[in-house]
Amino acid sequence: MFSAEGIGKTIEKAIENALLELKATREDVDIKILNEGGLFKKAKVLVTISEDARDKYEKRKKFVEDEKQVEEKKIDEQKVEEKKAEKPAKTKEAEKQPTKAEKPEHKEIASVVTTEPQNQKPEKVVDPYQFLKGLFEVAGKTVEIESLEDEKYIHLTVTGDDLGDMIGHRGDCFYAISRLLSAVSGKQDKKILLDIGGFKERRAESLTELAKRTANKVAKSGRYIKLSPMNAGDRRIIHTALQDDQRVTTLSKGTEPHRYVIVFPKDDE
Repeated sequence: MFSAEGIGKTIEKAIENALLELKATREDVDIKILNEGGLFKKAKVLVTISEDARDKYEKRKKFVEDEKQVEEKKIDEQKVEEKKAEKPAKTKEAEKQPTKAEKPEHKEIASVVTTEPQNQKPEKVVDPYQFLKGLFEVAGKTVEIESLEDEKYIHLTVTGDDLGDMIGHRGDCFYAISRLLSAVSGKQDKKILLDIGGFKERRAESLTELAKRTANKVAKSGRYIKLSPMNAGDRRIIHTALQDDQRVTTLSKGTEPHRYVIVFPKDDE
């Protein structure tokens, strides 16, 4: 999908709604105003991905589809393993059952030994470093990947030029690659933490500033503000940024993937 119609109280709001649906940035689109709106009429625009930017969004679409296929395959494999675990192991009879003529005076109860299936931890499918390296090679990116491990995490840091399309609008491609990396690497003792082009640090700074601006608006107006849906990591940054603010408090509501943060005056708590 390379175009979407946006509707809003103002032209800017209509453009913002269309960009959210396309998951695109303003510099990558062409905008056509269908209706400027008015007192009793909403504005309407048609937003289309520019021809020179379509390759980038095609790549993003392919990454998302590949991630979905991997996750579906993983779910199917887990279901098969669960069914195997539920099925009792077949055992041979300890003794042949005697016929009526051979039946002894005292019945002997044959003991049957069953073996519980061991929940073995699946081996990782691929090495996360090698997978990430191959992914960026396929995307035609020349990058350096630094891999560091500590007691709990595997840190993979990607640096290079022109990595914007691998991060995407509000990090949608970044998060897709991160989930795909965890899925294909299988279950491991250590969690994989990915960073591409310093995105995580910039995202944290941006969200912290958003949290502070929102807190100022809430404190001034006395009304709560509902932020856009975010993933758990982004919501945590908002909560942390405002946890010591004596004027406001925060609350997460909704269900994934549409869970969001509400910032409201502390007096309303």
